[in-house]
Amino acid sequence: MHRAKPLPTYLSQRYHGWKATTYAENKVWYRRLAEEGQRPRAMVISCCDSRVHVTSIFGADEGELFIHRNIANLVPPYAPDGDYHGTSAAVEYAVCALKVANLIVLGHSNCGGVKGCHDMCAGHAPELEEKTSFVGRWMDILRPSYDKLADVSDETQRLRALEKQAVLVSLNNLMTFPFVQKAVEAEDLSLHGLWNDIGEGGLEYYDAAQDVFLPV
Repeated sequence: MHRAKPLPTYLSQRYHGWKATTYAENKVWYRRLAEEGQRPRAMVISCCDSRVHVTSIFGADEGELFIHRNIANLVPPYAPDGDYHGTSAAVEYAVCALKVANLIVLGHSNCGGVKGCHDMCAGHAPELEEKTSFVGRWMDILRPSYDKLADVSDETQRLRALEKQAVLVSLNNLMTFPFVQKAVEAEDLSLHGLWNDIGEGGLEYYDAAQDVFLPV
């Protein structure tokens, strides 16, 4: 038996404010979206972190971006094992059904998930090593990258580098999906890696030719 409760008052009030203003002023547009379906040009895989506001960063309107959020914006490798795969399902739908032209992995600064992975690998978060930890097992996707940064002595720099590694791991794993690889090779799909500095409002993109993140 579920124990769902009514919406918190502050959210209910904000909804009614949106319905009376933004929706009322754009009612035709919303109805057109509902009737004609979505045709987003890009999919964005970003972190669940509430500070990462994808639509604000790109000034996007409803219907422009197909957004999937998870812990540390990670994409697991292709694994058609009949189990539950939310991120993989979202990627499949975006590429095969919506046929997006661009697929963006968006990482960010001060990522709690990446910090958890760092602490787990350093032996400071034994609770994440437990088999019952969903976060810990999800962060296993990033675990191999921790060893690559062993020579980075400064912890702040190591964490930032690991955040960017999360983007690169996801880009590499995306190419293990046959339908993604096929679309990329046919030049129907482009993959992009981005990293957002929350405090400074910065945005960097991954340049594969130079193997470095550069300012947008």
